[in-house]
Amino acid sequence: MITMLSDFGDRDIYVGVMKGVIAEINPQVRVVDLTHQIPPQNIAAARFCLMNAYPYFSDGTVHLAVVDPGVGGTRRAIAVQFANGFLVGPDNGTFSGLLSQSPALAVVELTNPDYWRISQPSKTFHGRDIFAPVAAHLAKGVPFQELGNPINSATLVQMDISGCILTETGIAGSIQYIDHFGNLVTNIPGSYVQGKTWYVKAAGLTITGSETYSDVEVGEAIALVESHGWVEIAINRGNAHSQLQIHLEDTVELAFES
Repeated sequence: MITMLSDFGDRDIYVGVMKGVIAEINPQVRVVDLTHQIPPQNIAAARFCLMNAYPYFSDGTVHLAVVDPGVGGTRRAIAVQFANGFLVGPDNGTFSGLLSQSPALAVVELTNPDYWRISQPSKTFHGRDIFAPVAAHLAKGVPFQELGNPINSATLVQMDISGCILTETGIAGSIQYIDHFGNLVTNIPGSYVQGKTWYVKAAGLTITGSETYSDVEVGEAIALVESHGWVEIAINRGNAHSQLQIHLEDTVELAFES
């Protein structure tokens, strides 16, 4: 299986072209679209979505992720082998969240043109000319080490997203992702609040922690642990991002009631 994640949207032909390249090489492979609605060039959003999606796929899955503002520049094109499968895409931090949970077993730079679509790839569409064909070949069983030169996993680009910090009164964190509904996903794991009475402070507001959106009236703010396992701030039937004016990387504080 191959999963695909990108910021290409569904208006243009880019995603369809990549699927055509994959089908030409490996017509039997199953392709699953994670999303192609990552905000343009938003590597942090790509990192978050891939990190939270990969556990739901079988071992051996090839995860193809192309959010690539540095395409054609000095950033490396890579493939990564990890315990659950493979990653293919640019070395720009997209894979750093997933690899913090399941470390790399091996990494190669994609230097072998035998597994590209053409030997002189486009400077602006490596998704078509390098990443899609490499993913198709991997899913077909090409040995990982044949794809290019090995590199040290310690040299992979890391996203500058700091973790949450335990404080005397609770946990200090930040907003790491904003979803389609405007829900504000923090970098605080939900495991910290299990069985406790808690609340979140953000943008001068105190927001009660609860379990479901309907625990508050329509239009009211709530904090809860979402299905992805992170504490988030939401508004029942509303958009927390626009209504509360809380943004990516804004700080939040989670506190417990005694």
